[in-house]
Amino acid sequence: MASSPARLLLRRAFASAASHESHEGGAKTWKILSFVLALPGVTVCMINAYMKMLEHAKHPRPDFVAYPHLRIRSKPWPWGDGNHSLFHNSHTNALPTGYEDGHDH
Repeated sequence: MASSPARLLLRRAFASAASHESHEGGAKTWKILSFVLALPGVTVCMINAYMKMLEHAKHPRPDFVAYPHLRIRSKPWPWGDGNHSLFHNSHTNALPTGYEDGHDH
């Protein structure tokens, strides 16, 4: 099967596109993109998280209501005193009897 001159020319063009010379600027491009897009993007996300934290701190903690279907302990947890969860936060996580600290904030 004979190849036409146009097909040979296209094949040669695609073969040269895969050479090493076409990838020389790749690392430089990604370095520029990292400094121009990624770092400012992370900074914007950090500022957003900080502002959300400040807004969240303005709201008081909800009052404790001892609903019978919540905080059921059929057996103690296998760590600590058996009543605190593994990642227990005394300000936000209530025990079956209520919050540990008596103040709201």
